[in-house]
Amino acid sequence: MAAPMELYCWSGGWGLPSVDLDSLAVLTYARFTGAPLKVHKITNPWQSPSGTLPALRTRHGEVISVPHKIITHLRKEKYNADYDLSARQGADTLAFMSLLEEKLLPVLIHTFWVDTKNYVEVTRKWYAEAIPFPLNFFLPGRMQRQFMERLQLLCGEHSPENEEELEKELYQEARECLTLLSQRLGSQKFFFGDAPASLDAFVFGYLALLLQAKLPSGKLQAHLRGLQNLCAYCTHILSLYFPWDGADMPLPRQTPVGPETEEEPYRRRNQILSVLAGLAAMVGYALLSGIVSIQRATPARAPSTQSLSIAEEDEDE
Repeated sequence: MAAPMELYCWSGGWGLPSVDLDSLAVLTYARFTGAPLKVHKITNPWQSPSGTLPALRTRHGEVISVPHKIITHLRKEKYNADYDLSARQGADTLAFMSLLEEKLLPVLIHTFWVDTKNYVEVTRKWYAEAIPFPLNFFLPGRMQRQFMERLQLLCGEHSPENEEELEKELYQEARECLTLLSQRLGSQKFFFGDAPASLDAFVFGYLALLLQAKLPSGKLQAHLRGLQNLCAYCTHILSLYFPWDGADMPLPRQTPVGPETEEEPYRRRNQILSVLAGLAAMVGYALLSGIVSIQRATPARAPSTQSLSIAEEDEDE
């Protein structure tokens, strides 16, 4: 019997099954299609077979770490949410997917990873509390730099010289995108009728994050909450497909009260090994990134035999 497909993704928070946009989209698509996945919700990307999240290990051991490629593989395995779509609906899917990435994704990155108040009070706070020690000291900062680089790529045509003007333009386009999505959805349950498609998985990922997080600076969030059909759309998908997956963080396992059990020494050993591995990882990262460098001191040259013999002759005299 072939091994089951395994999906590694970021853990849940803010009432969502995952706090990561890509992980949330892949999880939602899998629920829509009923794909038999063994899901690992983790808070350390280094535990993933690819070192990134989300990641899918196929039945044959292949590892896929790009969300669109994960969904393509699920389609090849006969789990296709777009099977009943017409050619026109397929074209609409591509158009709206492009619209999401061009108009909504930059503002989502800005909202969670660039806006100072949101990043400090919401994003960094969640990741710093969820990621195990000592990785939580530097992984959130590294993730922020990666998202800022991604934002620069997405906004390549815009001039970065005037940040205020750029931010204003980005948020205006995002509001227009949300309004267009609201008009396209109308009173339907999903974007193409009564059954969900891949477009619904990605739209839900974008909207649910923005809707559920308690943002101190929520300019776009306020606009989304004014679009009642999109809010009802997110609530419907959450209650129907993730009725038990909205917990913020799993509670720590309770240790039975009483004499020390046989597992206690092993648990302590594993904790110590985890800390040592984390410290080693931090040191390795610092060396590789150039934060810390080691310079070899040139050893002092030993006096030659000739000079020693001269010194000995002087002493004899």
